[in-house]
Amino acid sequence: MVRLLAPPEWQPHAAAGTALLVFTDDVCDRGAASGRLKRFEAWSGRVQAALDSGTSSHPLLRAYLHSAQACGLPRRWMDTYLAGTRIDLDFPGFDDEADYQRYIETLTWPGVMVSTGLMPRLVADESFADSCRLIADGFQRIDFLTDFPEDLRSGRLTLPMADLDRHGVNRADLEAGRDTPGVRALIGATAGLARASLTAAQRMVDQVPDPYRPLARCLLGLYHHRLDRVVAMGAAVTRQPVREDPLVCLRLLARSRRPELPSQPSPMDDGAGTPARASSPLHR
Repeated sequence: MVRLLAPPEWQPHAAAGTALLVFTDDVCDRGAASGRLKRFEAWSGRVQAALDSGTSSHPLLRAYLHSAQACGLPRRWMDTYLAGTRIDLDFPGFDDEADYQRYIETLTWPGVMVSTGLMPRLVADESFADSCRLIADGFQRIDFLTDFPEDLRSGRLTLPMADLDRHGVNRADLEAGRDTPGVRALIGATAGLARASLTAAQRMVDQVPDPYRPLARCLLGLYHHRLDRVVAMGAAVTRQPVREDPLVCLRLLARSRRPELPSQPSPMDDGAGTPARASSPLHR
């Protein structure tokens, strides 16, 4: 998507930020669980040393340092991301929405800034970062929903316990993949919050220069499509993976240069962030 839609001169910066995030995730996810913290601490120390000195022999770090300097991205985003990743290695779950929001603040939002934050903008850095915060919230809720079966198998329950209690759902219901009114309501409510954040984040399209808007529209459109699939599946997201429709993705890619189309909300959204009746996954 970046290769097709982003200006060529910015593509190396996008690759540098994304590659560093992917590599850091791999350090945390691969190998024996008993050694993950040790491996992460070693890698984190290397990143911190590179940030301190402004140089590194590691190609990914060297590329990121160059891009962060060229794009004016403050160091605090990487520092915060590393601190949040350390906490996530021993994921404690969420008691309530406030716990979830702290997760966004310390891990997801900084991660979005390490990549998307390298993009030039037409507004103050603070305003752009606030839009990226909305993106982080929407993307994370959707990722949690699409990764539900895998997370449950690994022992991670990624929805706040207060939300389960509100809908009369317990962990056993989710682990067993039960299709109950409470589970459907829980999934629908979570999807509604994600939709509201994505809709509000649409403002980011107007905050970047024209050449970057096709990429922003396509990225937001892709997550709207993923959310459409979640809503259509309902409680089934606890049992099977959510798969994108390749034809819809191709249409999004092709139409992303037409601002009047990809910027519109999904027809599965009632306009207030609440999923409407699912009629079709083709939302645009």
